[in-house]
Amino acid sequence: MPLPIEEVLPELRAALAAREAAVLQAPPGAGKTTVVPLALLREPWLKGRSILVLEPRRLAARAAAARMAQLLGENVGETVGYRIRFETKVSARTRIEVLTEGILTRRLQRDPELEGVGLVIFDEFHERHLHADLALALCLDSQRALREDLKIIVMSATLDGQAIAALLNGAPVITSSGRLHPVTIHYLPSNPDEPFAVAVSKAVSQALAAHDGDVLAFLPGAWEIRRTQELLAAAVGPDTRVYPLYGDLPWDAQAQALQPGRAGQRKVVLATPIAETSLTIEGIKGVVDSGFARVPQFDPKTGLTRLATVRISRASAEQRAGRAGRLAAGVCYRLWSESTQRGLIAHTVPEIKSADLVPLALELAQWGARDASALSWLDPPPAAALAQARTLLAELDALDADEHITPTGREMAQLPLHPRLAHMLLAARAIGAVALACDIAALLSERDVLTGDARRSTDVRQRIEAVAAFRRRGRVGAQSYGADPAACARVDQAARQWRRLLKAAEDAATSNAEHLGSLLALAYPDRVAKQRAPGDARYVLASGRGARLPEHDAPWPAEFIVAASLDLGDRDGRIYLAAPVSLAELRAHLGARLRKHEIVQWDAVQQAVVACREERLGEVALATTALPETDPEALRAAMITGIRRLGLDALPWTPVLRTWQARVRSLGTWFPDEGWPDVSIPALADTLERWLGPYLDGVSRRDHLADIDLAAALHAMLDWRQQQRLEEGAPTHLRVPSGSRVRLDYTPGEPPVLAVKLQEMFGLSDTPCVGGGRIPVTLHLLSPARRPIQVTQDLRGFWERTYAEVKKELKGRYPKHPWPDDPWNATPTARTRRINR
Repeated sequence: MPLPIEEVLPELRAALAAREAAVLQAPPGAGKTTVVPLALLREPWLKGRSILVLEPRRLAARAAAARMAQLLGENVGETVGYRIRFETKVSARTRIEVLTEGILTRRLQRDPELEGVGLVIFDEFHERHLHADLALALCLDSQRALREDLKIIVMSATLDGQAIAALLNGAPVITSSGRLHPVTIHYLPSNPDEPFAVAVSKAVSQALAAHDGDVLAFLPGAWEIRRTQELLAAAVGPDTRVYPLYGDLPWDAQAQALQPGRAGQRKVVLATPIAETSLTIEGIKGVVDSGFARVPQFDPKTGLTRLATVRISRASAEQRAGRAGRLAAGVCYRLWSESTQRGLIAHTVPEIKSADLVPLALELAQWGARDASALSWLDPPPAAALAQARTLLAELDALDADEHITPTGREMAQLPLHPRLAHMLLAARAIGAVALACDIAALLSERDVLTGDARRSTDVRQRIEAVAAFRRRGRVGAQSYGADPAACARVDQAARQWRRLLKAAEDAATSNAEHLGSLLALAYPDRVAKQRAPGDARYVLASGRGARLPEHDAPWPAEFIVAASLDLGDRDGRIYLAAPVSLAELRAHLGARLRKHEIVQWDAVQQAVVACREERLGEVALATTALPETDPEALRAAMITGIRRLGLDALPWTPVLRTWQARVRSLGTWFPDEGWPDVSIPALADTLERWLGPYLDGVSRRDHLADIDLAAALHAMLDWRQQQRLEEGAPTHLRVPSGSRVRLDYTPGEPPVLAVKLQEMFGLSDTPCVGGGRIPVTLHLLSPARRPIQVTQDLRGFWERTYAEVKKELKGRYPKHPWPDDPWNATPTARTRRINR
C-alpha cells in the first residue's frame, strides 16, 4: 500500500527544482523520514552529491537508516549509512547519511561549504532541539555566503510551517495527509499524590483487559519506566512481554521494543518521549500517556541546569495519541482531565529558550559569529543565558576578553563534549591525568553505572572504582560495586574514544582517583563548594548558591567538594554527584581564578569588627587570615555598619541627651525654616558617618560604645548660633513664681509640658511661653500630692473659672496647704505646710 507522503512527492520535486529550500508538513506515519531521501536521490540538481538527514536521536537515526537500506535491499553502510556518537556505518558508496544533530554541527564547523553534499534534510524539526536550531542557522549562513546551490528541507509534524517558510526566505510549504485511523480518547485523571509508575501500570492493565493489540505507555524518564516495569511484571500474564525504551538502553534492547511481538504474545512498551515521532513500533493499538516529560531547564542567574518534570504540550499529546492509530482504530488513555487538556500549551517550548547555552556559545565563537543576531533563528537565543554562557567560557579559557575564541577554545570545540568536560580533558594533560579525565568525562556523559541502592551514593569515586573493577574482573567486578556491567562497558567504550581523540595511551591502568577533585574543579570551577560548618551536609557554591548532600548521605569530612551534578531547586540545590578536593589542589589548578581580598566587616556573632585577608574562589572564602593592621577608615565604616545593625539604642544615651534630642526636634518642628538638623533616630542612623564617624577612632567592638563621647558628637551637629537659640527657644527649665526651676518635658510636634504644683503659680496670670514667646507651654497643675488636677494652656482662665471649684474640692483634703480666695495676689510657695497668719 502506498504511503501518504508519495502523493506530494511530485510537488516536492518541483519545489526543489525551482527553489533552494522547502518545508514539508506531514504527520507521523506518512512516511516522510524514509521515503523522501530515497525519492530525491536521483534528482538532476543533486548531481550525484549526497543527502544528509538530520535526526534528533541516535535510536531514530539507526532505525531510519536500517529501514531505507531494507527498502533498497541492501545492508546499512552501502547506499544508506549513519553517523552517530561512537558509531559510524558509511562507505565510499554511501549517498544518504543519517546523522544526529551534534554530528552535523561538527561537520559544518570543519567544512562550512559541506563539500559533496547537495541536500540537508532536517527531520522532526518540531522537537526544536538546540543542535537542530543551531545546525539550521549555520546551514542558512553557509547557503547565503558559500553555497547558493545547497538545498534544505525542513520536515515537521506539528510546527507552524509558515513560520519556518519565512525563515527559509519564503520557501514553499508542502503538506501531506497522514494515514491515521480513528483514536478514541479516554481521560483518566490520576491522583496527584500517586506515583507515575502506579498510575501508568493501572492504566496499562486496563488497556490490556479492554482492547486487543499492543500498548505503548509514555513516562517522564528511565526511573519511572523501570519502576512501572517492576509493577507490570507482577500484574500481566505470561503471554504479555514488557519492554523499556529510552535513549541510554543498549541498541539490542531498543530493537526488541521496536520489533513486532511473537505470535500469540502481546507487547507493552514503556517509553520516554523518544517514541513520540520518527520511530515506528509495530503492533501498537493502545497508548497510555502520563502527560509529563523531563526536560533540562537552565537558570542564567546561577549557571545551573536542573531536570524538571513538566506537562507536555497539546502537540505532543496529539503525537502520542496518534501512535495508537497507525495500523487500525486505536485507543488512548490520558492520565489527566479534559479541563487540563484545554490548558496545555500549544507546542513544546524550544530548547534554545531554556537550555544551557554554553555549547551553543562555543559553537558560535568557532563559527565567528560574535553577534548571534547575525544568524537566522526561528527563536533567537536568550541574551541573558548567552551572556552567562560566554562568562563561563571565559573562565574555561575558551574566549578572550573580546569574546573571540582562543586556541584552547578551538581545541575544546573539536571534542564532542560539553565545553566543561572538554576543558577538563585538555587541562588533564598538564597534570598527567588524561586517563582519569577520560573516565570522568565518560561517566558524566553516559547514564549512571550504579544501580539500586548503590545509585544513591553521591561519591564520584565509587563510580570510578566500579569501572576500574569492571576492567579488571568484568561483570563480577562491576556487580561487586553495585554497578551495571553494560553501563560500565559503555563508559569504558566512551573513555577509550576520548583517549583516542586525545592521542593518549590506551592503557587505562593509570586511571586512579588521585586527581579526581582537581579534574572536576577544572570542569566545574563555579561548583567548587565549601562546607558551611564542620560535619554539615550543607555547602556554599562558588556561584554563591547553597547546595546540600542528600539526607541519606552522611556528611562528608571534606571541607571542599566539587559538585559535578546537582539540581538547582527552589532554595538550596541538591547535590547528586561530587568529589572532595583539597585547598592545595585548588591553589595548584585554579590559581589564576583565586582572588585575595582584604575584608573589614562587622561580625554579628562576635559583635565586633573583624579584619582579615580572604582567599576567594567566586563567592567562596577558601582561607582566612587575620590582618595585622587595619585601615582606620575601613574600621570606622565597618563599625558604623555594626551600629546600624545593633540599633542606635546601643549608644550611651542619657536622660539629658534624650531631652536634648527632643528639644532640637521640637524647635525643628516649630520653626522649619530655621535649618535645624533632623536628629530623629532614623535620620541619625542614616547620617552616622557624618556626625558620629569622627568620634569612632579606636572603636571596634560593641563594648567600646560606652566610651564614646555621645554628647560631644550630638552637640557638634549644631552651630554656635543654634546652640544659643536652643537654650533660649527650648530651655530645659522654667523659673516659676515660687522661685523654683521646674523641668520642661518636650515631645516633638507637641507643646512642652510644665508639671508644677498649683500653689507655686499663685500671682501669675498668663501662661508661660518658649520659642521666643511664640509657643505656650502646657501646664499640668498638680495637687499637693503631685497629682494632676488641671491641664491647661490658659492660666488666666483657670484662675477665673476653675480655681474656685478646685479649691472647694481639695481644701478639705489638704487643709495644711494654702487655698487663698484671691490667687492673683497670694504669695506663691513650694512649701507643704500652711503659714500661720
